[in-house]
Amino acid sequence: MPLDHEETGDDWVYPKPPPATFPRQSRGELADELNALRASGRITKVVLANGCFDVLHVGHVRYLHDARSRGDFLIVALNEDATVRKLKGPGRPRVQLAERAELIEALGCVDRVVSFGETTLRETLRCLRPDVHAKGTDYSPEDVPERDVDLELKIEIAICGDSKRHSSSEMIAGTWVPTSPPTSTATEPRPS
Repeated sequence: MPLDHEETGDDWVYPKPPPATFPRQSRGELADELNALRASGRITKVVLANGCFDVLHVGHVRYLHDARSRGDFLIVALNEDATVRKLKGPGRPRVQLAERAELIEALGCVDRVVSFGETTLRETLRCLRPDVHAKGTDYSPEDVPERDVDLELKIEIAICGDSKRHSSSEMIAGTWVPTSPPTSTATEPRPS
């Protein structure tokens, strides 16, 4: 039985969490916070990762954990809903921005989440000026779309995560096939 509940007739209803509000802060506000944290010496190496993160899967988690290992403060920039539709097509995103942000914020490796409405991260890179720009393994340092800005601002490009074996788009379409069979801890029954 939940400790905090309300009774409605014979049914018990768990309290609803407050609606997710996002963004928590603008890019400009986050830039000001980063400047203050850097000036105080509380952070020294900021990593910026980005993506749609529409249907969160283990590939995303591995990418973000690897990105966090490249510095001491990880920011994740999420594509806004309209941009996800432009990039991924109609019917996307499946999960709205506020809820995607809440999921990403819940990961222990993530320090801040911010959103951006452009199709590339150029303006966010210019505003936040991270030390490291983390991209997934579907990129190489030479084909990162914002490579020109990274080079201009002397931002290190880090390719992070495991090989691209997971895809939200394929999962949604029902076409994703695991690359290896799931492992089972159950023992097979012995023949009699």
